[in-house]
Amino acid sequence: MTVTHTKDAIIVGAGPAGLACAIEASRNNLNYTVLERGCIVNAIYNFPKTITFFTTPDLLEIGDTAFITNSFRPNREEVLNYYSRVVKRYSLKIKTFEEVTALERNNLGLKILVKTTSGMPKQYITKKVVLATGYYDNPNFLGVKGEELLKVSHYYTEGHPYYEKNVAVIGGGNSAVEAALDLYKHGAKVTMLLREKSLNKRIKYWIMPDIEKRIKSGEVRAIFNSKVTEISPEHVVVKTKGRSLRIKNDFVFAMTGYRPDIKLLEAFGVKYDPKTLAPIHTIRKLKTNVNGVYLAGSIISGINNNKVFIENSREHGKLIFG
Repeated sequence: MTVTHTKDAIIVGAGPAGLACAIEASRNNLNYTVLERGCIVNAIYNFPKTITFFTTPDLLEIGDTAFITNSFRPNREEVLNYYSRVVKRYSLKIKTFEEVTALERNNLGLKILVKTTSGMPKQYITKKVVLATGYYDNPNFLGVKGEELLKVSHYYTEGHPYYEKNVAVIGGGNSAVEAALDLYKHGAKVTMLLREKSLNKRIKYWIMPDIEKRIKSGEVRAIFNSKVTEISPEHVVVKTKGRSLRIKNDFVFAMTGYRPDIKLLEAFGVKYDPKTLAPIHTIRKLKTNVNGVYLAGSIISGINNNKVFIENSREHGKLIFG
């Protein structure tokens, strides 16, 4: 038996943008629910445990709730605690571990189909849907043989388990550099594999000197202009400067970035740019081509997710529900 709920609005995604939308829906006295396939601010929860945010606490604030911390730049735990406090303060209506799978239209409005952890089918009838699903749940795959091995991960948490292990970190952005440094500090034998000829200039200024020093000293091995062509249980095969290298390896962290959930956009019938994967939308109200479906947060920019952050998407809820 399918359980049906009727709401004024459904917000898909309980990240900062989704929470900001929920606050605005609440302020407008709407009967709403936030549906999240993971936990509250699931992407931030899956960030490395030692991460320090690039931005300052005031720029992470939503709903007029002050973010007070002793640090100039907050860490992961402080950010998680802040957003949990926001949820409690506004008594936001959130259903975690409920994954939205499809959208249908009937004479009552929009029907949202949901998959729950219990296996019980569930659906919501609503007039307005906000997609605030971000991009962190969908990694950019390498598309090479062996990527499916258990030793390969597209997410990094902490370095403790990898003492004395040969660990490859693929990528040259902030997440790759921070993973490489943390692994090195925990005693791993780290090899960075970078497509570029040098480190990314956007690397956080306070960690750039550290990674440059480690690479120069040989404490962290870096192979530039390289492309991973295969991953085996004991090696990573890399093509660089016209030759192929077999690098002894125990674990791989492919920090190759993330993209929006295209399957969900397609299931909703939302049109998007095939190159950037950015959903087509209006600027003023963030409407998509599907009547009643709106966008909020970093999903707006597609693969160019360095353009929309928490800081500049906090007002999306006011545009949609104002």
